[in-house]
Order: sequence, then structure tokens, then C-alpha cells
Amino acid sequence: MRKLEISMQTWGLLLTFRLKTFVLVFLFSIVVFSQAAEFDVLISNGRIVDGTGNPWYYGDVGIKDGVITSIGHIEKPEADRLIDAKGLVVSPGFIDLHTHTDLLGDRMANSKIRQGVTVDIMGERDSVAPRDGLVNIDEQTDWTTFTEYFDLIEAQGISMNIISHVSEGQVRLVVKGYDASPATPDELEQMKVLVERSLQEGAWGMVTRFESGGPLHPQEVLELARVVASHDSVYFSHIGSEGFEQQKEMDFAIRVADETGIPVHILHLKIRGQDLWDQLPDFVNQIQHARDRGLDITANQYPYTAMSHGWSANFPLWMREDGPARFAEMLRDNSLRPQIKSDPQFIAWSKEHGWWEGIVMATASQSEVKLYEGMSLADIAETRGDRDPADTFITLMALEGGNIRGVFHNQSEDNVRLVMRQPWVAVASDGSAMGIEATSVRSSGVPHPRNYGTNARVLGRYVRETKVLTLEDAIRKMTSLPAQILGMNDRGQITEGFVADVVVFNPDTVTDTNSYENPKSYATGVPYVLVNGVLVIDNGNHTGATPGKVLRGPAYKH
Repeated sequence: MRKLEISMQTWGLLLTFRLKTFVLVFLFSIVVFSQAAEFDVLISNGRIVDGTGNPWYYGDVGIKDGVITSIGHIEKPEADRLIDAKGLVVSPGFIDLHTHTDLLGDRMANSKIRQGVTVDIMGERDSVAPRDGLVNIDEQTDWTTFTEYFDLIEAQGISMNIISHVSEGQVRLVVKGYDASPATPDELEQMKVLVERSLQEGAWGMVTRFESGGPLHPQEVLELARVVASHDSVYFSHIGSEGFEQQKEMDFAIRVADETGIPVHILHLKIRGQDLWDQLPDFVNQIQHARDRGLDITANQYPYTAMSHGWSANFPLWMREDGPARFAEMLRDNSLRPQIKSDPQFIAWSKEHGWWEGIVMATASQSEVKLYEGMSLADIAETRGDRDPADTFITLMALEGGNIRGVFHNQSEDNVRLVMRQPWVAVASDGSAMGIEATSVRSSGVPHPRNYGTNARVLGRYVRETKVLTLEDAIRKMTSLPAQILGMNDRGQITEGFVADVVVFNPDTVTDTNSYENPKSYATGVPYVLVNGVLVIDNGNHTGATPGKVLRGPAYKH
């Protein structure tokens, strides 16, 4: 019995010792783990350009759980990954305010992420939603609402963050189809409900695009803008004319800000057509005067003298107002050809777009048409032996059913620099995230080089080479200014507590590597890009990581 008591005592002591040992080891492991996990990523010795426009300074940036947690001189840090940024610039990730990105097609976003873009904003003439009951459209989709689309995006994984606006034109198409008549009170109410629903599903703001001279029914647009304004959101305006009718569209954009109080952002401020180049300073002054009297109006631009969209934009409105199917039918009707060629809109808009020497084919689908990709209409007509390039224009469009994309050389370098210098103008591409090997329609053919080079071109050409901008102001135009325009309060700066969308680049080598003739080439000089604290570009290579998120707007309801 005595031996048993001793044995029990011994076991008790042994268990107590083991328990204490376990507790000590557990506590020690917590301490060690805490030290080892002080930062997920530490970027050291870099020149920090914080996005505000302030001068750069040397420092370290510590990142933990997707957030910037420490900035400055960090002594003896412990990090899972250390990046030595000596000789490099550390800046916030770039925010592209105007894109046609659809990451359901190209989810790696190579063309954008490799030059430091971490957020793309979609939506212009149309938006991914709403699509309730849409008929007579070419594209069939697996969703009708923003909620469904965003769920699909997040389920597949994406390498960058995206935002989408709801398009006023898309909403009107759902309610009215291609009927251009004014909305009835009931139809207007349906439009307002769709805008409200889209904002609650996560659409950030509303975007408009008008073909010429502003909206046919201004009061409808103002009513929808008031819905958006009630949620403290934003109104983005695509000035569709950009030429002879630009004054009317600019006046309406300012009217929206004046009558609704909503912040108005103008997409790609420019003027096309050599005869109109000297008018651009007047538009710059008009926006500045509106700002001086208290209207929150801003703009963006891409750093190129050529634009890009469908060749269809050259054709008169009476051909397009009933939708793409009817447009294609009229293109094939040879009896209409004399009327088309003599139409004042066709002539004026073709001149605005650069005339036959400046209108270039970017993308087509039919083999007999694709062979002309990258060529101007003048060269195509000569190759085909056509006397009149206008006939070439209509013939090729008829063969393609109206679906040819183009690049149009029609702007002034002096105007590009004038707009770039305005403090309220941000950098935006009007391009798409894509990959060199991608198969989407926008990435095929000979697309505009802005898809691959916009931000790198600003840093290389307009900061380093021509010194149009300082480094700090260029970064501000790509980061905190876009964030301010959107009303975004957790990105766009290297600031403690902000989301860790971060770019590390070489200011001496960053550049676009492509051209109009050879647009599919990635930017260089950007060795590291983090999205939500995760390395997506590491030593210049895409890691395959997909930490991107759908960023939902201020009216979003879970």
C-alpha cells in the first residue's frame, strides 16, 4: 500500500512537471511566433513617395495582414519576407479611374499589374449589370445583377482589385431598349429603382456616355444623378463627342454638378481633330472656373495622342440608334452608301478621328478583314485598289457587321502636356487588363498601347525624360487623387492603417516598352507589386497569386 502511495505521488509530480513544461513551451512558442510574424512583408531602404504629393523620404514599410502597420526606420525587424528597396521608389498602388477591364476573361491582369496598377474601375457606355430582361444583345451572360457578377469574380480569384460603376445607358437599355423616346413617369421610376439597387449591390457610382451634344433627355439623367448623390457617391461623365459637339457635353457635365451637388469626374479630357486643337485651353479654363465657384469637378487623361474605340463611332446617329443589328443591316444596304458618305456627321467625325491617314484598324474577326489590322484606312484602300477610302470604310464594316475596333491618331502632344499639368487631372488608361497570350476580343489584333503602358509611360517619358511632372506629383495623380475622387479613404497613400496596395519601382528604368505598331509588350522597371499585402509581382515575375477583391461602393448593403 505504501509503494502504491509513493507511486501515485511520483506520477502526480511527474504530471505537474510535464504540465508546467507544456505551458512554458506553449508560452515560449507564442512569443517566438509573435516575433517571427511581426511583419508579413518588410520593404526596407526605399525612397518612399507617399502619394500625397509630399517630397520623398527614406524609410521602411512594414506590412501585416494586408495592412501597412509601420513606416519609418524599423530596428531589427522580423519579417516573413524582406525586400531590399535600396535605389528603388516605394509608392501606393496605382488606381486606374477609367477602364474596360473584365477579369472574368483575364484574371491575372498582367498588362496592368506589371506596371503597378492595383485597382481598375470599370463601366462606361455599358456596365456588367443590370441585365434584367435584356434582349437583342450579342453577349449572353451567367448573371443579371452586380451581386451575381461580383460573386463570380471573387469565386474564380483575381490578381488586382476592381470597382464597377453602373451605367446610365445600361439602365435605360434595360427599361427602354433602343427606344429613344422620353421615359414615362413609370419608366423613370424603374430606372431609379435599378440605379438604387445597383448601388446597394456594390456599384460604386454612376457613369454616363453620350454620343454627341449631351443626353437626349437631360432631366432623366439629372434624376438618376440625384439618386447617386443621396448616397454620397460620384458621377463619371464620358464626353462622347470630344470634338465639334464637346461644348454642349461639357456644359451638361457642369450642370449636373451645379444642380445635384454631386462630384463630377470627366473621363479622358482632350480634344480630337487638328482643326479643334486650339480650343482645348478653353475647356481647361471652363473646368477651373467651375471649381473656383465651388463645384467638385475633376478629370483624367491617358498620355497618348491617339484614342481608341469602335469604328462605329464615325457613323451617323440615325444608323446606330436602333441597335447593332439594325446598324449592321444598314451597312450592308448598298443603296444607303451615297447617303452615308455625304452625311455631315460621317464627314465631320471622320475628320475628327484623323481622316483616312489617322484611322487605323485595331481588331477585326473575319479573316478577309483581319489581314488589315494595324493599317490605316488610306493604306488599306491603296492595298485593295479602292479609289475612295470612304467606300473601303463602309465595305469592311459591312463585312464585320459593324464590329471593328480602331486606333485614331488625332490629338496634339502640346494639349496632352497642358492637361497633364492641371492639379485636378488624374492618370487613367481607358484600357483593359489583359495578357499577351489572352484571347479576349479587346486583347486581340493590334490594340492601343495604353493597355500595357499608361502608368509606366508617365513615369518614364513625362517624369524622367521630359520632366512635365515631378515624381511626387505623378504618383499623386495615380494614387491619392484617384482615391479622393472616388471618396476612398483606405487606399492611395503609404500611411499606417491603409491597405497594403504597394508598388516598388526603379525610377531610372521604369518605362513602357511598346508602340502603336507593336503594342503587346509589358512595362519594365517594376520589380515588386503587392495587392492587399500579397506579392503578385516578385522580382518582375507574376507569382500567380490572386489576392484581388471587388471593392464595393458607399451604398453597399451586405
